[in-house]
Amino acid sequence: MPYQLTWLSTVLKNAGLKVAPQPGWMSRGHGDMGTVKGVICHHTVGPLKGNMPSLNVLIKGHSTLSGPLAQLGLGRDGTYYIVAAGLCYHAGKGVWRGITTGNSSFIGIEAENTGIGDPNDPKFDPWPQVQLDAYRHGVAAILKHIGATEKMCCGHKEWTPRKIDPHTVDMDDFRTEVAAIMAGTAPLLKPIPQTDANDRPTLRRASSANPKFLVEEVQRKVGFTGDQVDGDFGPLTEAKVREFQRDHGLVPDGIVGPKTWEKI
Repeated sequence: MPYQLTWLSTVLKNAGLKVAPQPGWMSRGHGDMGTVKGVICHHTVGPLKGNMPSLNVLIKGHSTLSGPLAQLGLGRDGTYYIVAAGLCYHAGKGVWRGITTGNSSFIGIEAENTGIGDPNDPKFDPWPQVQLDAYRHGVAAILKHIGATEKMCCGHKEWTPRKIDPHTVDMDDFRTEVAAIMAGTAPLLKPIPQTDANDRPTLRRASSANPKFLVEEVQRKVGFTGDQVDGDFGPLTEAKVREFQRDHGLVPDGIVGPKTWEKI
């Protein structure tokens, strides 16, 4: 049975965001939500590498808490993975603006990040700008849809002092930026150009528009050899592209656009 948040995909897409609905998401949840009043922002405390390596945990849960653990996962490239349309176990005990019914009143967004903000830590994970932009625009779209203001967005660390997520994000600044987006005074999301200055097309995973010979060129540049060079831009190629981007100071979104072509 579909739950009430089946509008999530359309609302996020209409905001110009990348959306990846997961199989069965419309009927996934611990029952239905109550009246949705806002959004709680989290980080996953997941692995350092990969776009959304915590996705399976968000869907299935872990040994101490059954999934789904959030309605939305936000990948490092700004993609929203839609996990569930029903109630999810993401909030725990807490309060925001007098509301204590976290799971039944707030949509949870789990943004992929290790949660380490110390540059000297080997798991240091600075937020890619593309991910933060998507975070703010996604929250703004949801709040606008439910008729709430930016004040109904909080960080998990504001919901309960037991948490620190989303780490290093100033939630007052975040809400100010969300309000600007909702008011139409913030810059629009900038799409990745379809081609670079040399007329090379932007390549991305599983796109039918990817020229095979260019994918093969990329695969060689990121370290593939022999039979690995097959012209198929699949998950392994995407992972190597992200690694290449990290090594060259680029946003690790796994998409071969103008900036990545320049480094290649």
